[in-house]
Amino acid sequence: MTGRRALFAVLSVTTFAGSLWLMALALSPGGLSVLDLTIFVLFAMTLPWMIIGFWNAVIGFLIMRLAPDASAAVVPLASHVRGNEPVTASTAILLCVRNEVPERIIRNLEPMIAGIAAAGAAGKFHVYVLSDTDNAGIARLEEARFNALGEQWRGRIAVTYRRREVNTGYKAGNIRDFCERWGGQHEFAVTLDADSFMTADAILRLVRIIQLDPKLGILQGLVVGLPSTSAFARIFQFGMRLGMRSYTIGAAWWQGDCGPYWGHNAVIRLAPFIAHCQLPVSKSGMAGGHILSHDQLEAVLMRRAGYDVRVLPEDGFNWEENPPTLIEFIRRDLRWCQGNMQYWRFLVMPGLKAVSRCQLGIAILMFIGSPAWIGMLVLSTLAVAFAGTPADFVRADAGVALIALVLVMWFAPMIASALDIYLRADMRRGFGGAALFTINFAIELVYSVLLCPVMWFGHTIFLTGLMFGREIGWIGQTRDDHAVPLSLAVSNLWPHTLLGWSVIGVLAMTHPSAIPYALFLAGGPALSIPFAVLTALPPVGAMFARIGIGRLPEEIDPPAALRTLALPAIELAAAHQRSAA
Repeated sequence: MTGRRALFAVLSVTTFAGSLWLMALALSPGGLSVLDLTIFVLFAMTLPWMIIGFWNAVIGFLIMRLAPDASAAVVPLASHVRGNEPVTASTAILLCVRNEVPERIIRNLEPMIAGIAAAGAAGKFHVYVLSDTDNAGIARLEEARFNALGEQWRGRIAVTYRRREVNTGYKAGNIRDFCERWGGQHEFAVTLDADSFMTADAILRLVRIIQLDPKLGILQGLVVGLPSTSAFARIFQFGMRLGMRSYTIGAAWWQGDCGPYWGHNAVIRLAPFIAHCQLPVSKSGMAGGHILSHDQLEAVLMRRAGYDVRVLPEDGFNWEENPPTLIEFIRRDLRWCQGNMQYWRFLVMPGLKAVSRCQLGIAILMFIGSPAWIGMLVLSTLAVAFAGTPADFVRADAGVALIALVLVMWFAPMIASALDIYLRADMRRGFGGAALFTINFAIELVYSVLLCPVMWFGHTIFLTGLMFGREIGWIGQTRDDHAVPLSLAVSNLWPHTLLGWSVIGVLAMTHPSAIPYALFLAGGPALSIPFAVLTALPPVGAMFARIGIGRLPEEIDPPAALRTLALPAIELAAAHQRSAA
């Protein structure tokens, strides 16, 4: 493993140095001014996340193409599980909820319970619904619905409902409360979010693998998007499916026993988790208080205690619901942004593995890179505007090469998975054929170019406010498809629109030939309001589901567990296939 990490470090550092050289060359006309050096430093801040993603994708692609079993190549224990081994350990299934519609949660929970019972393993599992709901009406519904669910399964699998009056510590505090009450009764716990869906097969496979190794502390399953009828979520789910597999396989190759934990769709070993993974509470500094992004910190604490943390990169077993609109997506992302900013004080925590410190640093840089991107956009626009010609600011040949390099690194995880799909006939059919897959891939690329700068500017605004005491709590999410009123889009996205059109306007008045290049960063903010409104329209999402925009393999051939959910996206796809037959 040391050799793999050393190789990955050499590849990353070499790419970092080469990228900086190319940027220096691009900025070389007229010598490097203070403005040029500032842009150079900002560019350096954006590189770590892209470079790591690029090499994860390259390594992941090679493993997908060359290894007989990609999962076993990075998690050797996976090859030792045939699927008929007895489950011997008591396992708690923890479903964390807060102000959610109970029927939607039960819809996702019942097929999992039924599958575990059908496998003859129900006696080893206990379902805990851990509620932090503070809405009185929803709390009453929860108590009635989940108590009824417990009665329905009485004698087959235990179901316990508990609600806290105050959500101290947010989700991490919710799970810690479980650990203090019931943790000693179980060896493992499977963690689920309110939007999680896991098949019984996925849960049983994770438990069977972790049973084999007493030093395995957390085993994370690969999570992908649940088929949606939201236009925004459909395009995102397609890109997520492509990006996650190659990226995760490549990361697992070099991270090994210092893998990630995403807080849900995973199994944890409770004894070391209880003993070593309690999160400290900071009372001072930027983003103090309880930790919002608890998962990665719990992973590094588990590794510090001497237990392995691994990810099993198998898709088709674990899903989550993605936010249905741009506005909801931003709200969720800002919570992650604040949570990741809380990691900085743990970078120097004694006893952490080097890879664990690297992971915390990467998590911080993922959001710190956002103001760097926006800073480059603003400063580069001003530099071009005040230059006699664009060539006085940037060398055309090096500048075009730099844009191409950035785009390749930016999209590398999706490109790697797309190439693997093109080379496998069964996978092409699963995505609706090569033609539909190509159309969806092209749409996803445009979508990402629009979406990412919008998110980067949102992070920049939020991080600026965070420095002055603005914080965000554990806010609920609206998961059902819904339209975004124009007034709501304007109130949330007018700063983004102002930024985008200001850049385009300045260049239009000075050097219009630079506008096509600026659109890679300014186009998304400029179009953010119509983008938010149009991608949230329910009729547009329904049309996308019918004709196959954003189509996933499980919409064409749904696993049995997904069929029981009666998801509208799957039903619309099936109806379209019947009409086309």
